[in-house]
Amino acid sequence: MKRTVAAPEFAHYPEAWHLSPVLDTGDFVFLSGQTGWRPDDTVASDPEEQFRDVFEFLKANLAAAGLSFADVVEMTSYHIELKKHLPAFVKVKDEYVSAPYPAWSAIGVSEFISDGTLVEVRVIARR
Repeated sequence: MKRTVAAPEFAHYPEAWHLSPVLDTGDFVFLSGQTGWRPDDTVASDPEEQFRDVFEFLKANLAAAGLSFADVVEMTSYHIELKKHLPAFVKVKDEYVSAPYPAWSAIGVSEFISDGTLVEVRVIARR
């Protein structure tokens, strides 16, 4: 079983980007990398606000699959200027993710497709 799921604000992604915002495979649910790029094509210039947008978008897509951050088993985050923004990212992450914590890898990268984007986060959740 494989089923594409998306929160309403991301419903156009499968057609526009040829990807599943959420791919539900039954036991495991995979969320494509989520950035702070908003549905109105803007991105917050304040890092903390942008990181909060990322987690709100992840939360919306998890909810569309009937899940929450409590179901997340793995998280990978990709960062522009990782060391500079990591304290703000961790602060926001900790508002959404609690113990028992998922496995997490943070990786520094040089660029994203969207200008102004500082982070992209993908998660795997388990039912």
